[in-house]
Amino acid sequence: MTTMTRDRYVLAGDADNKTQLTQAAFEDEVEEQWFSPEVDKKKLKALMRREDGPALRHFGIWLALLIGSGVGVVLTWGSFWVVPFLLVYGVMYAMSDHHAHELSHGTPFKTRWLNEVLYHLNSFMTLHEAYYWRWSHTRHHTDTLLVGRDPEIAVMAPPDIKKIFLDFFFLQSGWTLLKTIFRNATGKVAGDGAHFIPEGERAKVVRLSRLYVLIFVAIIAACVVFQTILPAVLLVTPRFWGGFVAQTFNITQHAGLRENIRDHRQNTRTFHANPVYRFLYMNMNYHIEHHMFPMVPFHRLPELHRLIEDQCPPAYPSVWATYRDFVPALKKQLEDPSYHIVRPLPERAAVAAE
Repeated sequence: MTTMTRDRYVLAGDADNKTQLTQAAFEDEVEEQWFSPEVDKKKLKALMRREDGPALRHFGIWLALLIGSGVGVVLTWGSFWVVPFLLVYGVMYAMSDHHAHELSHGTPFKTRWLNEVLYHLNSFMTLHEAYYWRWSHTRHHTDTLLVGRDPEIAVMAPPDIKKIFLDFFFLQSGWTLLKTIFRNATGKVAGDGAHFIPEGERAKVVRLSRLYVLIFVAIIAACVVFQTILPAVLLVTPRFWGGFVAQTFNITQHAGLRENIRDHRQNTRTFHANPVYRFLYMNMNYHIEHHMFPMVPFHRLPELHRLIEDQCPPAYPSVWATYRDFVPALKKQLEDPSYHIVRPLPERAAVAAE
């Protein structure tokens, strides 16, 4: 599946080629530490092939919806008609969370600069400083749900119910990210980053954090000068008030599943979704598949799912089915933190895992 030692692996798309492992080395590392399904290597290689077309269509539709709804916000500002435009704009803006995630892997586009430009744009929009988060997310893939190692465990047993609710409007995580940006901007890499970001990469984190702070200051200044909150309505704040859809999907990834096991079939979940949800979520409903083979581009994940589904737990039929599964589990974890959902494995896969 998807593993490598944190200090040796950098996700594809990093600007420093010298620090990257090849895909082959990456897959070797994966197989050494995590359960890896049996997959035809030629088919897998074909699935990993990058192309620009599907991503251009996806991001083109997204940009059209984002810009169109943003123009609608400006034109209807001060009237009741601004509400539907604000709703669409906020949801499209907060989609940057899923975009930045996939772009951090460098897989959506074959053209490298497209990955990088859109990664930095979407990282800012989701308040994930791009260099810091690329390293953080690599650690998440390296040590998925390993307590004390994975810096991106959204729901840890016992669950913090208050945090879960606050993050439907990005309040808890957003505040944490803002504090991290401001701390890093002082010149000292903050928090977990001090553990997983190499010394040679930290200057990039500091420089970009300072740029983010300058942009924040410019937005506030624009609000003061023009005596309107519209600049803040269009930038930064939509990630908060538009984030409920992003969180609806994000919380399904690992909540209630088993911690401290190197088998993504037991600590990650996949569910089926309609085309609209899959567009909003960039096919990350196929999350087991993504964690097993993160070098497979988002638009090929349905094919990867069909290729390995006989070795994985059955996919949940819908996003709401995942909630019916993990919400009761979170309630049980409040009383018994050791409780976790055990996903059934196909007989073939269960025997292979023994």
